[in-house]
Amino acid sequence: MSVWLPSAPCTPRACVEATVSLTAVPRAVLRLTAVVVLVLVGVVLAPAGGWFPSRVVRGWSRTVVRAAGVRVRVTGAAAPTGTGLLLVANHISWLDIPLLAGVRPARMLAKAEIRGWPVAGALVARGGVLFIDRDRLRALPATVATIADSLRAGRAVAVFPEGSTWCGRAQGRFRRAVFQAALDARVPVQPVRIRYRDRAGAAGTVAAFVGDDPLLASLWRVVSARGLVAEVEVLPALAPGSHPDRRTLAAAAGAQVRGEARERQLVTPFGRPDGLSGPAGHRLDGRRRVPRKAGERAGAQAPAGRIPVERGALGAS
Repeated sequence: MSVWLPSAPCTPRACVEATVSLTAVPRAVLRLTAVVVLVLVGVVLAPAGGWFPSRVVRGWSRTVVRAAGVRVRVTGAAAPTGTGLLLVANHISWLDIPLLAGVRPARMLAKAEIRGWPVAGALVARGGVLFIDRDRLRALPATVATIADSLRAGRAVAVFPEGSTWCGRAQGRFRRAVFQAALDARVPVQPVRIRYRDRAGAAGTVAAFVGDDPLLASLWRVVSARGLVAEVEVLPALAPGSHPDRRTLAAAAGAQVRGEARERQLVTPFGRPDGLSGPAGHRLDGRRRVPRKAGERAGAQAPAGRIPVERGALGAS
């Protein structure tokens, strides 16, 4: 494995909660059986997916999650349709895949190792999954070009730009490469925030699929859990041309998913952006704070030679 590959510090032993309950075994077996049947049906029918209305695919995707005993809450505006769309989200669990498909059916970007899985690999490939060889950095431009071609054709592509799963109580930074495809194809980027909560409403890690956690162990934790809720928040889409390069586009999408963009938008009681001062003499709106002379009115023009310099709101260096 290449050293440049992103990785998360989360591990099953350190981060993931257990759901051991002998009384829950019969219910868990029924849920697991339902999930497996639904997934197999979906994979077999995937090559004909273009013939099904998107609402049918969205309904099937959410049914898979509900069959596992997980309630789904979707908030925010509907994702754009009728155009190519790059769906990007934080990555916690295998459940993220049907949850994103429930927002808008999309081609999924997956690691190339899945293609070699017995039976499942061939079926997944027939379903239109895009594969990326994460061990070969030289293959990245070709993968980006393939994604861009799919976006230009009006299809949606779903990507987890963190490049690794996290437990849900912490998140990684979005990698930039796939955002170049959205720039090249001139399509919107749709950020989506995924969270899992326990019965008490607190952030839970039961659904996390991290580190060397076996898939079957993760499946069993989810189907044997009680009161697990998946929250899917569809955030404002980033329009084509709204960011000049992939670095700022990735930073903007990542900030929305992590909730940083909302925290920056502090508003005064009069509805104007607040100019509260931040650290190192900078205001929270990105402009440098200029000290006023004694008796100088607030809002007065800065002295010559002290014109505030605008800085990029997100990801600026």
